[in-house]
Amino acid sequence: MIYIILLIISFFLTYVIKNYMIKKSLVATVNERSSHTIPIPHGGGIAISITWFIGLFYLFFINQIEQNLFFALLCGSVISIISFFDDIYELSPKLRLIIQAFVAVLGLYFLGGFETLTFGIFDISSLILTNIFAFFMIIWFVNLYNFLDGINGYAGSEALFLALAGFVLFGGNHFLVLAVATIGFLYWNWNKAKIFMGDVGSTLLGYNIAIFTIYYANQESTNFWVWIILFGVYWFDATLTLIRRKLNKEKLSQAHKKHAYQRLTQAGWSHYKVTNYSIGLNLILFLIVYFVSNIFVAFVLSMILLILSMKFVDKKKKFE
Repeated sequence: MIYIILLIISFFLTYVIKNYMIKKSLVATVNERSSHTIPIPHGGGIAISITWFIGLFYLFFINQIEQNLFFALLCGSVISIISFFDDIYELSPKLRLIIQAFVAVLGLYFLGGFETLTFGIFDISSLILTNIFAFFMIIWFVNLYNFLDGINGYAGSEALFLALAGFVLFGGNHFLVLAVATIGFLYWNWNKAKIFMGDVGSTLLGYNIAIFTIYYANQESTNFWVWIILFGVYWFDATLTLIRRKLNKEKLSQAHKKHAYQRLTQAGWSHYKVTNYSIGLNLILFLIVYFVSNIFVAFVLSMILLILSMKFVDKKKKFE
């Protein structure tokens, strides 16, 4: 019953926010980075965030979530709040980064740090090295999720996929809370979007995925690679694009439209088709994780899939 209630909250909150943003003319400006041609209201992530934290508190009060995971995820509220103000006032990148760094440290503190990074044939167990790695991973996940929130249904469908995949593989009602919080928003964002998620939603989702990755890796070290595979469509595109732009000697802070999903839309694909393409890739990644028992073989297979998919995108629209 609680999940139906949360779904209704997310659905109607998104509707109310959409109408309010339109009334106040708070719409996303069309610029050189935009994949849309008309201004559309943003801030739909507020509904995701509010629903998510209501659900989290409910699980905490009925003892259906571990305390360390609850408090680590709760730190994401700071990310949401600062991103909310960024959506409205465009805060300085330096301030955003400082806040993200603070939240990353806080999240790691509540999780008890990142214990072991395994590579199969050897492990890194030095808490200094693993936590430095985890610190930068959290910040990167927060920002890359924001980078890839650009077309209808793309960021929301990724969150829904990860929530459902997480529930199937690990259990945990927090995944169901994330799923219903996202579905309520997706109704208004899918295909012909009536509202965007905005930074307030995308940065929180990136933070959540980073926390899930560390939390479950602390339970079983190979789970780190499970989440890396499941999140592959996003981190692979964002990381490869960043490296390519660096090799091109581009100014990395400059707006661009070179991510795979952006190049597919430039090649003539509709937002709906690009989003469905990413869903298809995600489903294959899930099947790899689910049926391949050796996680490192699964990782190699997932990398082959992602490399081939990127070559496909390059054929459609060359990276320049």
